[in-house]
Formats: sequence, C-alpha cells, structure tokens
Amino acid sequence: MRVIIYDILTFYLLSIDKRIKLLYKNILFFKFSSAIIILMKKILLSIFIYLVFSGCTLTNLNAKGTKNKKITILEQVTLEYEPKNEIAISEISDLSYDKKNHRLYMIGDKGFFYVFSATFKEKIKNLKYINAFKIREKKGQKKYFDSEGLALNNKNELLVSFERKPRISKLSRDGLIVKEYKIPRKLKSKKIYKNSNSMFEALAFHPRYGILTVAEYPIKKRKNTQQTIYALNGKEWHFKAEAYKNSAVTAIEVMEDNNILVLERSYSGITQPFIVTLKKVFINKCNKKQKCKSEVLASFNSFEGWGINNFEGLAKVGKNRFLMVSDNNNRSFLDTVLIYFEVNEL
Repeated sequence: MRVIIYDILTFYLLSIDKRIKLLYKNILFFKFSSAIIILMKKILLSIFIYLVFSGCTLTNLNAKGTKNKKITILEQVTLEYEPKNEIAISEISDLSYDKKNHRLYMIGDKGFFYVFSATFKEKIKNLKYINAFKIREKKGQKKYFDSEGLALNNKNELLVSFERKPRISKLSRDGLIVKEYKIPRKLKSKKIYKNSNSMFEALAFHPRYGILTVAEYPIKKRKNTQQTIYALNGKEWHFKAEAYKNSAVTAIEVMEDNNILVLERSYSGITQPFIVTLKKVFINKCNKKQKCKSEVLASFNSFEGWGINNFEGLAKVGKNRFLMVSDNNNRSFLDTVLIYFEVNEL
C-alpha cells in the first residue's frame, strides 16, 4: 500500500508526456500480471490524478536562497543512459570528481559503482558514461553492499562509506574494496544509530582533518536537531540540523575555505513538502563545546515546483562549484538529476 501511495504522489508531478507513457506502461503490464485487481486500482487512480492534475508540470524554479545570491544554479541535467554490465543507473547516493583525470564517479544504494568522464565550465561539458561495476571485496563475490558516501582523498584514492554496518573503505577504480579504515570506538556499535539504514550516510576528505563522516540521523541520546561531523581521528563538530520533521543529512563536501557544505533532506508524508536544504557549517567558528555556526544557503521545496527530487550526493568540481545528484528510489518514472551550481562567496 505504501508503494502505491508513493507512486500516486509522484505521478502528478511528472510532465504530461511522462504521465501518458506511464499509463501506457501500466496498461501493457496489466495484460501479463497476475495481480489484476491491484493493478487495475493503480491504473484507475492514475487516470483520475492525470485528469485532475494535467496542468501540473515540473518547473525549474530557483531555490529560496538564490534570491539572496547565495547560490547560482548553472545547469540541470537528467542522466538517461542504457545499462552497462547489466547495471542500470539508479538510486545514486553520492558522487566525487577527479579533476586531474576528468572522471566523475558515482555510487548507488545497491553497491553499484559508476564511472563517467566530464569537464565543468559555465556548463557541464563532455559528460560521457564510461562503465559500471559491482562493489566487491574479492573477485566474483556477490555480496550486497549498501554504499552511501563517496570521496577522493589527498592521494586521489577513492573512499566509500556504508550503512547496515558502520564502515569506511578504500575503493579501486573498478569497484574492488582494497583497504579498511579504523572507525572511532564510539561509532562502532550498531546500537547507537537510529536504525541500520542510517549509519555513515555522508563522506568527505578534509585537507587538515582527513576523513569526515556524518550519520544520516543524530546518534541515540542526541536531539534530532543536534547533528555531528565526525573525523576518524576522533575530532567532532556539532551543528544544528533543520527543524523539519525527519530531517536527515545525506551528503557533505569540503568548501573552498575548508568549511563544510551539508545537504539535508526532509520528508514526513504526502501532506507535507519534500524539502532539500543546502547549508554551510563553519567548523572554524565553534564554541568550547564544539557547537559550530551554520548558515542556510538554499532550500528546495516540492510544493514550490521542485518535485520529489531526493538529492543525496554532493561533489566539488571546481572553485566554489558543486554537483548535486538525486536518488530516483529505483522508480522508472523518476529521473536521476544532476544540479550544477555555484556557491557565491559570502
């Protein structure tokens, strides 16, 4: 039932041509499905929503913060490619950019690793899908990995973080795990996390502090609005998360001045908006308790034209320039979207 409700909710936010394609797809599927009653309900509900909301389309609006010139959106691109090695581009959770070799790397929730080539000027240039791999610990292994965070260190080595088990590893350029990093003692136990799917959601590499990570939700015994950036050397920085219900950190990246860009997401039901927030956490402006100043740069609200774009990944691609990528939740009628934007110097 939850899946059906989600389908209905997202359906009316699609463009008209995509709604028609989806209806046609459902009708074809109906012919071969044994679950006739359930499918018929979905189709009838979809037709009703189509008739009611046929004038609604996804509009590329500016985020609230852009009104104050805190960020400038440079381009939006939808990733539409055929699968490689039988791996479809789906459920992207993070990305990282190798400026030297012009390689853009992405990971997905199901342990898939994607390789693109790209350059970034005023627009995204020469974006090309090169290859895809399954993340594995040894050749031939079929173990499932819930990969969430991706970063490049100062040696240009790929780092990946996981959920289900709090873990950070080094990754080869073809998806092989080649090294494990020691996790601080306080972060090792699964019991401290809200659930098994809310562990090392975000990952970045800092030139001074090394590997940084953030759990999707604050660890137990902390308020929902008290988030923390953890360094593997034990150092911590606390900041205030947004007060929206179910607000979660989905990505972090190091900014030009070595402070932290944080991506947060909030969704709490079909009657509430899907909200994505970009904020700057000033880790060089903290009090004695390591509570740091933060500032919201932009807010993307589904009730204001942004649709249900579940942005989960961040990557720095140039001076003050970043990419943000959406997770399509493995729904064929939802796009995987790249947003190329600039943070204006404050």
